[in-house]
Amino acid sequence: MSVKSVIVIAGLGVGGGTGGASARAFAKEGYSVALIARNPDALKTFENDLKNSGVDVASFPISSYAASEVAGAFARIRAHFARPSYVIRAAVFNATHAVWKPFLDITPEDVQAVTQSNIEGSFAFAREVLLEFKDNPIDEVTGKRGVLIFTGATASIRGNASMSAFSAGKHAVRALSQSLSKEFGKQNIHIAHAIIDGYILTPRSKDYRNDPEWEKNEDVRLNADSIAAAYVYLSKQDRSSWTWELDLRPAHEDW
Repeated sequence: MSVKSVIVIAGLGVGGGTGGASARAFAKEGYSVALIARNPDALKTFENDLKNSGVDVASFPISSYAASEVAGAFARIRAHFARPSYVIRAAVFNATHAVWKPFLDITPEDVQAVTQSNIEGSFAFAREVLLEFKDNPIDEVTGKRGVLIFTGATASIRGNASMSAFSAGKHAVRALSQSLSKEFGKQNIHIAHAIIDGYILTPRSKDYRNDPEWEKNEDVRLNADSIAAAYVYLSKQDRSSWTWELDLRPAHEDW
């Protein structure tokens, strides 16, 4: 019996960024796609777009990245993409909550929102994914049971003014990914962290910048499709040469 590989992606926005591009890229590789996100309308619209392209996809909306919400989404995913016909082989945690404020303007609610999306959410997502991976046979080509990729940012490794809350959350995700890589690599589970160092061309960034020259210039901004291609590359690495962390930036980015 043919077994279909599934990728689970958390964090979608409106579908024009890294999460959406990853869904399309892995679908082209033959994966079925499970989508987790907080915006049910955008999630359904993107799901329908993928279905119209022939993708085997289902969406699982949540109200927050609280552990109980994430666990509930995975219960629905397991029911929809049930073993033995399906097996979860890849996962991307692309969710975040951005707070860019001077430190003394940050509220307890801001801290809670950052903590829930970046820390509670990433821990809960990783737990559910790893429980699935542990039951997978080792892939004969890559030597892995599965790959879990965390989307990071410049703030994952460097703080800055007005970035204390956001950077604290992204540092936490990076530390989690490194710890998981060291613990689960020995079980043939590949954990990776991608530092996205620069602005990505998305519908939101287009509106924010309102700069047609910036949009056209690939030297100064990232393409979501190119990030997704890097994620596919990570998924195909064999066990003799695994990447834990990579950084992606446009050619002219200052760093």
